[in-house]
Amino acid sequence: MTTSPSLAPPDRAGEPRTDGPHRAAAAGDRSLTEFGYPQQLHRTMGRFASFAAGFSFISVLTTVFQLFSFGYGFAGPAFFWSWPLVLGGQLLVAACFAELAARYPISGSIYQWATRLANATYGWFTGWLMVIGQIVVVTAAALALQVVLPAVWPGFQLLGGDPALTTGTGAANAVLLGTALIALTTLVNVIGIRLMSVINSVGVTAELAGIVLISVLLLTHSERTPTVVLHTGGQGGYLWLFLVGSFTAAYVMIGFDSAGEMSEETRAPRRTAPRTILLALAAAGLGGGLLILGALLAAPELTDGRLATEGMSYVLTSTLGDLPGRLLLADVAVAVCVGTLAMQTAGARMIFSMARDGVLPFSRRLAAVSPRTGTPHLPALVTGGLATGFLLVNLLAPSAFLALETTCIVLVYTAYALVVGAMLRRRLRGLPIGTEGERDEHGEPLFSLGRWGLPVNVLALLYGVAMTVNLAWPRSAVYDPAGGHWYLQWFSLLFLAAALAAGAAYRLRRR
Repeated sequence: MTTSPSLAPPDRAGEPRTDGPHRAAAAGDRSLTEFGYPQQLHRTMGRFASFAAGFSFISVLTTVFQLFSFGYGFAGPAFFWSWPLVLGGQLLVAACFAELAARYPISGSIYQWATRLANATYGWFTGWLMVIGQIVVVTAAALALQVVLPAVWPGFQLLGGDPALTTGTGAANAVLLGTALIALTTLVNVIGIRLMSVINSVGVTAELAGIVLISVLLLTHSERTPTVVLHTGGQGGYLWLFLVGSFTAAYVMIGFDSAGEMSEETRAPRRTAPRTILLALAAAGLGGGLLILGALLAAPELTDGRLATEGMSYVLTSTLGDLPGRLLLADVAVAVCVGTLAMQTAGARMIFSMARDGVLPFSRRLAAVSPRTGTPHLPALVTGGLATGFLLVNLLAPSAFLALETTCIVLVYTAYALVVGAMLRRRLRGLPIGTEGERDEHGEPLFSLGRWGLPVNVLALLYGVAMTVNLAWPRSAVYDPAGGHWYLQWFSLLFLAAALAAGAAYRLRRR
């Protein structure tokens, strides 16, 4: 493996510079060396870039526009309440991750945290599930272009026909657009972290502006009062429908750990990453809640079926007019592109981190870093290639789209729960989470939950396990509404079992 030159160029006396960012970068380099790794990735990301990494992975505009119709279709306007509930649960998880990010500022955070909290085998399976989940998340995010671009301009439906994702023409066009997007994000990731960081920061700025503008416009074009969120929808027991409606919020609020994934490329990571993990999730939670509430208040009709099929795109174009609605949808398309880029970057860093420890096939090649760009090129290519391969699932079986999306978040939630569970076991045994007495790059105490650590950890694990079960439960009405495809109903569980079996087979073969 090659190593990059020092990021802190010498001053005239030949000594490393110790001013501001260079002092923080040097402290981060020393921190990484303590864990047994050389500084190979270029440490160029500041606070906003770190925040942008987590916020763009969450990608509120992407996922709210992609899945609003699903949540509304099952649970009606009252599905709004799943949003604050999921946000509260994920904030508990994020608080645990913030403690870990301060103590283990290493790329491939989920894998590294689980390994150091438990053991190498436990950490490997956690990382294995997470990296597969991240790759499938890239696929699902790229497919979201189909939800937005044809609504911006019909010419983006390149293959003609119905643009709906569940139709043959819509699925084929989604694969075409998604492949082009993944090819572009792969190129950016290969070029280097500086370009990725600039694009990500600009894109997140545009997304934040879009969230504020769309929310304000929808709230000022209200057709009804906020009491609409008390109305339920569907038939049968509402609790069951509400749990299905919570998929929208559950799918949106993942990826906030990306600030931890990028720790080796962040200046002062022990200080920066914990704060940006929590800030990214809180900002996304607030913005997404306002978007959903605004759509429910401003929709021309609640009962004509269009909200459950066309979702947010219908609300924008019908409420604000065709041209303004299309312009705002273009901003959503930017968010889709930037979100896909951030997700692929996180997946590539996870592969790099595991390969550096020699626990993946072709580890030597996957762990190689370009000394010029400070980027692991091959993991970016592998992530992009495999994500493109998963696109074919949507081409072969358009009805598998929802099963594919749910599968990726089941894998991510499982990995999150494994980390939180290992952390709780360590607390219960009276063992420290990290080295006691550590301080951040500014000499301040590390982020800590203090006496709240144990109750927050317990609640985070209970939430994570409950939501994982909820997501993976084999509901035929959700995953196989047309009937006749039993494997779609059990898709998430079958995929999870296959992933664990493949991982176990690889581990046994290596031994």
